[in-house]
Amino acid sequence: MNFLIRVIVNALALAAAVWIVPGIHIDSVGEGAMGAGLSYLIIGLIFGVINALVRPIVRLFSLPITCLTLGLFTVIINALMLMLTAWVSGFTPVSLTIEKFWWDAIVGTIIISVVSAVLGLFVSKDRR
Repeated sequence: MNFLIRVIVNALALAAAVWIVPGIHIDSVGEGAMGAGLSYLIIGLIFGVINALVRPIVRLFSLPITCLTLGLFTVIINALMLMLTAWVSGFTPVSLTIEKFWWDAIVGTIIISVVSAVLGLFVSKDRR
């Protein structure tokens, strides 16, 4: 249940990033709101799985540079996870497209982090 809530939060955060950043696009699986919602949930699921499996390994190996930059390299790691999500989504019926790394991926990552943090305040961890 907690993972499903996390996927929904990721989907909403990705929707906010797509809405704000003009260089990030998600191609829908179908027409209308139902197809768009399903597309965001699929991309949110891929993003959640990548963040759960790949991100801890990358953070471990990049710990020296993260300490050297006082944690700012975490933004680069998150942007790389977003780019990896875009690459993996190319193998699914839904695709996430990011035009430029330095502008679109970095700003999109910051928006996703802020929206996820705000939505995370409303989702209680005590609910089961």
